[in-house]
Amino acid sequence: MITFTNFGHVNHKEVLLFQLKNSSGAMVELTNYGAAIVSVKVPGTDGEMAHVVAGFNNLQAYLDDKCYIGSTIGRFANRIANSTFSLEGKQYLLETNDNANSNHGGSSGYNYQVFDYRMEHERVLFTLNSPDGDGGYQGNLELTVCYEWTAENQLKINYLATTDQLTIANFTNHAYFNLSGEGDDITGHRLSIYADKVLETDNEYIPNGEIIAAGKKALSGDKLGDKISINDGMGFNDYYILGNVSKNIKLAAVLDHEASGRRLNVFTTYPGLMFYTGDYLNSTAPGHLSKPYKPFDGLCLECQFYPDAPNHSGFPSTALKPGEQYKEEIIYEFTLIHEPTINL
Repeated sequence: MITFTNFGHVNHKEVLLFQLKNSSGAMVELTNYGAAIVSVKVPGTDGEMAHVVAGFNNLQAYLDDKCYIGSTIGRFANRIANSTFSLEGKQYLLETNDNANSNHGGSSGYNYQVFDYRMEHERVLFTLNSPDGDGGYQGNLELTVCYEWTAENQLKINYLATTDQLTIANFTNHAYFNLSGEGDDITGHRLSIYADKVLETDNEYIPNGEIIAAGKKALSGDKLGDKISINDGMGFNDYYILGNVSKNIKLAAVLDHEASGRRLNVFTTYPGLMFYTGDYLNSTAPGHLSKPYKPFDGLCLECQFYPDAPNHSGFPSTALKPGEQYKEEIIYEFTLIHEPTINL
């Protein structure tokens, strides 16, 4: 069941809050501001529903947010080195917003945009027309982000995009997950990522083109409290290359929180994911649990193409041509640790 209420206005455009609830009472809230995930409430082993993603109860908090909380990211997720890239011999200059680099589309990023919307067969579809030159990117691009919340507590996200000129595209969702439901930090979670290789990067998280063994960054049911140092501000901000190279949907990661019994299975068509432990997460506005967010209060599992891909010929191409369709999917499936995963 889908219901919606007014969430406010941005530049005279209406912003709505959509609620998708299934037969068990588990629910997702979305907004067309940034095509964002506002809330996910699912049960633990005690049967009690709890918030498991970071979010806010009012639009102003999203307008003030600097951490992309729950938002759709585009036109290019992640960093592009020195805010420049070339396509077919032509150089493009982007807005610089991360030292000398461009990150998440800069001030023209889709997290700041009000999407059009429609409801269709228990799905909510958000559409954005990104004009030629937007943020320095070439081509008029049309993006549709489709959300579906199933009876099996699967949040399915599909990205469909077309362009009238050669451009680059890379979309993801920037949800911060915390399965505890009680405002604990993420150290009590266990994580598996089905990848044995990562991108080697510099201290600004820019890839140097090398694909290396995950080594100490490999995660196979590891307790995050044993892998990160909150006091030293040392976490993860790494791109993992999935071992399953199929373009079909496949299991990418499993996040467990033993105390609550909750599990998150992440499936995707993308070739990899960015694991970020929320080292710089913060907010001035209170979140769902009535207190502001601070570092390590949530983690991101951002399925996407390789960071800085346009500047590395050895990385999978992120070029999108006229007549082609960008089509990728992410599924966040919420279960209990001792329940079998849902067949796709």
